[in-house]
Amino acid sequence: MIRMDKELNNLSSVPCRFDLTGMDCAACGAKIEKAVSRISGASKVTVGMQTESLTVNLETPEKAVEVTEAVKKLGYGIRQKVSKPLSAEAVGHTSDDGQDHSGHGEPIDGPWWKSQRGLFVLLTGFMIGLAYAAQYALPSISYWLFLLAAIVGAFPVARRALSAFMAGSLFTIEMLMTIAVLGALIINATAEAALVVFLFAVGELLEGIAAGRARSGIKALAQIAPKAAMVETPDGLVETPIGKIAIGTLIVVRPGDRVAADGTIISGTSSVDESAITGESMPRNKDKGDLVLAGSINNEAVLRVRVDKPAEDTVIARVVKLVEEAADAKAPSQRFIDQFAQWYMPAICLLAIAVAVVPPLAMQQPWDTWIYRALALLLIGCPCALVISTPAAIASALAAGATRGLLVKGGGVLEAIGKVKHIAFDKTGTLTEGKPKVTDIEPIGSIKADDLLRITAAAESGSSHPLAAAIVAYAGAKKLEFAAAESHAIPGKGLRATVDGKLITIGAAARLGVTDQAVMSRTAALESEGKSVSVVLRNSRPIGIIALRDEPRRDAIAGLKEIIGLGLQPIMLTGDNRANADAVGKILGMKVMAELLPEDKLAHIKKQAGDGGIAKVGDGINDAPALAAATVGIAMGSGTDVAIEAADAAVMNNRVSDVAALVKLSRRTISVIRQNVAVALGLKLVFLVTTVLGITGLWIAILADTGATVLVTVNALRLLQNK
Repeated sequence: MIRMDKELNNLSSVPCRFDLTGMDCAACGAKIEKAVSRISGASKVTVGMQTESLTVNLETPEKAVEVTEAVKKLGYGIRQKVSKPLSAEAVGHTSDDGQDHSGHGEPIDGPWWKSQRGLFVLLTGFMIGLAYAAQYALPSISYWLFLLAAIVGAFPVARRALSAFMAGSLFTIEMLMTIAVLGALIINATAEAALVVFLFAVGELLEGIAAGRARSGIKALAQIAPKAAMVETPDGLVETPIGKIAIGTLIVVRPGDRVAADGTIISGTSSVDESAITGESMPRNKDKGDLVLAGSINNEAVLRVRVDKPAEDTVIARVVKLVEEAADAKAPSQRFIDQFAQWYMPAICLLAIAVAVVPPLAMQQPWDTWIYRALALLLIGCPCALVISTPAAIASALAAGATRGLLVKGGGVLEAIGKVKHIAFDKTGTLTEGKPKVTDIEPIGSIKADDLLRITAAAESGSSHPLAAAIVAYAGAKKLEFAAAESHAIPGKGLRATVDGKLITIGAAARLGVTDQAVMSRTAALESEGKSVSVVLRNSRPIGIIALRDEPRRDAIAGLKEIIGLGLQPIMLTGDNRANADAVGKILGMKVMAELLPEDKLAHIKKQAGDGGIAKVGDGINDAPALAAATVGIAMGSGTDVAIEAADAAVMNNRVSDVAALVKLSRRTISVIRQNVAVALGLKLVFLVTTVLGITGLWIAILADTGATVLVTVNALRLLQNK
């Protein structure tokens, strides 16, 4: 009964989202989650480190006040994202700047020396410098100046430690710092106590700068689309916020401007740079009726665009949302490290107690010496560098991929892509363009190739068949002039039309009853290459052959070579007929399984998933089951929404080579994570030993911890430079 009541409460709860500031590492998020989870009526608490967000289900909107107060007590900034009216009390508590004046909650967006945290570092540094100077000029007061500097510097840290303790988090870096400083003061090491709090403040400043840089890749995505557009009105052009522009509105995009919303060109012709969304470096020519995406840049001429989607549903908005959600999803390695840190911190504290107590009691060693070493041990044992090693790398990799048009739904997926042994591709729309193209035009008799194409296009222009549309498009691309002819279908055979006063019949040779052996032989040869072949008859006599085929993508051969070079085994899984599949497979040089039903594809995927893992690449609805069942499902960006939703990743630019790029990005990310973990644990191990042996002291301990955190963050940032 109690369980049912809880479920009913969850169903009636209000989902709320808050923006946070001041988080430097995953330990910060853990403290916030723990504190908010202790609030009565709060459930499903999640902190997103990379998006600096807090999501929580609350019994009533008024509970937002308690959430805000709990987070601010920990020293972090918080502001609620209000999606609907709250009570006056809730609004009153969440509409302020949301900053805690300790400085921990302040984002460092501008110059560091103008931030509250930066000013605090300068203040404590000045006080310590004054104390050191007093050692030579006024030695009698230097002790008191060091003591004052230590107290001033430690006060905000101790306050946050107490708030975290009251919220249920005992083992925090702030608590370790507070104990270390108090211990140092007790044994009269005031100079070192002051230096430790100063270095800790410097470390927090550096971590804040580094963490902000790590988030910048994701934040930059949200800035791609402009916030306003030039809207056509009866009174002329009016600049209007994009959130207030309705579907169907006409906007004007001038040369050099970014397109503000996804829409269709009503008039104008220009080249458009879509590299920010798809990663494609070459601009694309756009004409009337073509789709343009928010965030793309108009290069040449004025375009009038009809808005097709609201701001929150544009391609770039969906990309940003996907990347944000992916960045906050914990990877397997991160979950392991988080669990490791939970018992690592208590273990360090027990070790420090043993170091402080055992030598003096068991070996009559000096208490001051071993208490000092134990305090240093507490500082070097802080797990900040370790817990940030994975999320910083994952966030940087996701942002780097998104700027190239490689979307990945989470750190777990990113890690898995680099570990698979097999990659299965769909054929149509994945390895091939997804639409037929004219490959052969072979005149028979005295007619010229262009005349054959012109006559055929005129006859086919009234048909909606994909092959007819391909022939008409090909003739248009060659700038051949022809008038549309009236045509009618011959059921089961082809079509018939009158062109230039002559009866033109188009269809498969066998169905039209063609008896010419040379024509039949040539048709069979072209069909063996996986092509669709039509014979053109004029007054019942063959005048030519036109062949079409869904051709491989331009980069397919090179892309597959890259994949093979990475040690992966590609295979084509297709429902297409054996001849077509084999012909494309021969061109691409890959193994083929043809004439498969969706359940056949699924069975093969499940088999390979148990043999080292398999990635499935596809774009159609029939690929959705296989995409979902694969170790990693990768959708082509031009695919159906169903396929993209079922997939774990997407290549927005539809390049086969981008699948290889995903694997490379994954492997590089895994390598960076391993490097980060090695640096974090390696430095700690070295300084744990030197601290116990008395080689290094308090200030070296805190410097080593800060240095490790900055090192792993900077190493993770290298992924943002991925090409």
